[in-house]
Amino acid sequence: MPHVLVLRPIHQEAIAWLAGTPGVTVEVLQDLSPAALAARLPEADGLIARTFPIGGDFIAHCHRLRIVARHGVGYDIIDVPALTERGIVLTITPEANAVSVAEHALMMMLACARKLPAYDALMRKPVWGAQGSLPAFDLAGRTVLVVGFGRIGGRVAKLCAAFGMRVLVRDPAVSKGLIRGLGFEPVDDAAEAARQADIVTLHCPSNEQTRGMVDAAFLAGMKPGAILVNTARGRLVDQAALEVALRSGHLGAAGVDVFEEEPVEAPIPLLDAPNLIMTPHIAASTQEGLRRMALHSAASVVACFEGRLDPDTVVNPEVLRRNG
Repeated sequence: MPHVLVLRPIHQEAIAWLAGTPGVTVEVLQDLSPAALAARLPEADGLIARTFPIGGDFIAHCHRLRIVARHGVGYDIIDVPALTERGIVLTITPEANAVSVAEHALMMMLACARKLPAYDALMRKPVWGAQGSLPAFDLAGRTVLVVGFGRIGGRVAKLCAAFGMRVLVRDPAVSKGLIRGLGFEPVDDAAEAARQADIVTLHCPSNEQTRGMVDAAFLAGMKPGAILVNTARGRLVDQAALEVALRSGHLGAAGVDVFEEEPVEAPIPLLDAPNLIMTPHIAASTQEGLRRMALHSAASVVACFEGRLDPDTVVNPEVLRRNG
């Protein structure tokens, strides 16, 4: 009988669905200490994980494991080659959090453009009325550069267009014809396009090609007073360079949901940079988003056991080909 191990609680509806699936048992593991994992991982046929790192030492305890279902999209803290070598499938929930993250990115843009934190702080004194030192602007008529045109970036582009923005898109994996056909403008070079953008928003994975792509040179090339939004992965951005750009006033503001090292549990220099709006990697964590991610990851586990896994959710499809 396949046993599913869930690393820390997920939406109860998904747990109940797994528990009610014939031939499947489920266990939620609250204690993720090395000793607890070493005791329980050998019994797991399926695993659902949120933000817990999965490396070689972790995988060495997995004697029966067939699938790791990521409760989310990013997998940069998972040793994919090690899973592949052991014939373990890794899945993500590609559709589940797209709406939630896209809305969060728009919220960051609006909050930065309208100087929301500063005006909120003034009202608590209270100080009334528009302040010349806090120039706000409309999104309508502005130019946004969307870097990454997948499920989230595509939604962000549509939302920006609905606000009346000119939308530039950089994604080498998507044809220019498709981008144009959807009403947006493809660009060949993100750094060059950033020179004309009022807002740059990041929606690409963290890999060898993208890590550190927003460095000091990229930020220096952005329009003075422009806004950077990152709801993708922290390592896309040179955090120290972002701090410098904010403190110098070259960047007008930034909205950041992700950081180079997570979780952030101790002060880092970026945290007190001016004109910075931060959230603790919760863009996907709406009630609806958490429910969708939980149910989709649970469905992937059961589909794996039943031999009907959707290839579109699989990160390492070579395992499917090998096992098939």
